[in-house]
Amino acid sequence: MDDPAGMRRAGVVMPLFSCAGTASWGIGDIGDLAATTAWLAAAGQRALQLLPINEMAPSEQSPYSAISAMAIDPLFISLSAVAEFPGEESLSSDDRASLARVRRSASIDYASVRALKYRAFHGAFDRFVEADWRRGTERSRAFTEFLAGQAWWIDDYALFRAIHVREGERPWTAWPEALQRRDSVALMQARRELAREMLFYQYLQWLAHTQWRQAREHAHGVALLGDLPFMVDGDSADVWARQDQFRLDATVGAPPDAFSATGQDWGMPVYRWSAVARDDFGWLRERARRSAELYDGFRIDHLVGFYRTYGRPRDGGEPFFTPASEPDQLALGERVLAVFCEPGADVIAEDLGIVPDFIRASLGRLGLPGFRVLRWERLWHAEGQPFRDPADYPAVSVAASGTHDTETLAAWWESVTAHERRQIADLPTIQRLAGDGSELIAGAYGTSVRDVLLEALFASGSNLTLLPVQDLFGWRDRINEPATVNDDNWTFKLPWPVNRLDEVPEARERQARLRAWSQKHRRI
Repeated sequence: MDDPAGMRRAGVVMPLFSCAGTASWGIGDIGDLAATTAWLAAAGQRALQLLPINEMAPSEQSPYSAISAMAIDPLFISLSAVAEFPGEESLSSDDRASLARVRRSASIDYASVRALKYRAFHGAFDRFVEADWRRGTERSRAFTEFLAGQAWWIDDYALFRAIHVREGERPWTAWPEALQRRDSVALMQARRELAREMLFYQYLQWLAHTQWRQAREHAHGVALLGDLPFMVDGDSADVWARQDQFRLDATVGAPPDAFSATGQDWGMPVYRWSAVARDDFGWLRERARRSAELYDGFRIDHLVGFYRTYGRPRDGGEPFFTPASEPDQLALGERVLAVFCEPGADVIAEDLGIVPDFIRASLGRLGLPGFRVLRWERLWHAEGQPFRDPADYPAVSVAASGTHDTETLAAWWESVTAHERRQIADLPTIQRLAGDGSELIAGAYGTSVRDVLLEALFASGSNLTLLPVQDLFGWRDRINEPATVNDDNWTFKLPWPVNRLDEVPEARERQARLRAWSQKHRRI
């Protein structure tokens, strides 16, 4: 990923939900970005790679399973910055106790956080309607201006959310038939009946939009990088509004790979690429536009799926790729990437997993950076499959120790063979940083081994280095485990409030080390 000045950069991968501060309500929120980016900037880091911030279903906690490709999850709204929220002292005693509990929790309790925040949101909205909306105040006019500018997506979204709540959060495929097929008379009636409810969800998006814009203005020169998920949930505003563009009789996923021996089934509908093309890729174009509005750049999740989508029929039939032929896959992928690049934001391609050679060749022709993950960068066709020296990574690439999907660097290192440790110790970059590499060969994962492996990525040929925050500190906590649904996925929180990182000796040491590496390897 080249930056406009052609300079090398480094950054950290960290979900927003993990970055909770002392004022947060049990989850990292938009207001925590200021402290997070201040710490990163002082560490010489110029990028923060986030996971998706799209709104999730009320029972969901995976950011890759959203009910809207456009809406920011209201969970990320900082209540302390909402003008209509009178303060925590206005909460009931039960809510104050619940708030204290979710703040103390070492992980995110999504159900409790949602319940707390939405009770506060409803109270704030009622005050806004009475004090501003009905009186046509300046704040009301700012809201109206926002609605006009975002009408291209927010009207359908708000209607979907309002109907969804009225229907007891049942999926849209279980709604009355006229609403399922979006009968114009039924939709008009729903808009009349649910006008106030629609306004509530629009109000939340306005709050999120305003706070996000302010966060970007105070990001201390750190680029905020987003993540464009491959799909949204089948029970989403987007699929409901574009039913002809998706196969609801099949689910998308990934074939067997390093993450799962049996493959992955994400439960989301499969793109009907012929219908998507007839619409001139309109929805994907809108998603790119929205991502460019929110971020300085964005990662394309599951890139290979935009070349060839792996589907599983719901009736248990044989899995398939669509399109089926390589020429059609190549044509589709390059067309989609052209659409994603149209808004002008920096684009990173997540090209991991089972990726055919022709796709990586395609990325090279297009000049788009893919990932170079240390553990998988090997000369696979050479005898002994030696690791590739990080110095040989191409400039147009992203060097990484792992992703949110992988086991941590510490866990991986403890699983490698003595032969693999020897191979890594013999790499020229490692030799320059660690001498004879005796500590690496010994196999124990201590701070010196951690730092040699991480610095090797700073020394790599890649223009951008991204380190997951767990690997930076040597932790073993995972963000998520692919192909697994449990209560632990997506609940990771930093062990310290982000606004107090400067008080933590371990965080200060890591900050200084990052800055030193960035200076030494020309990334600052």
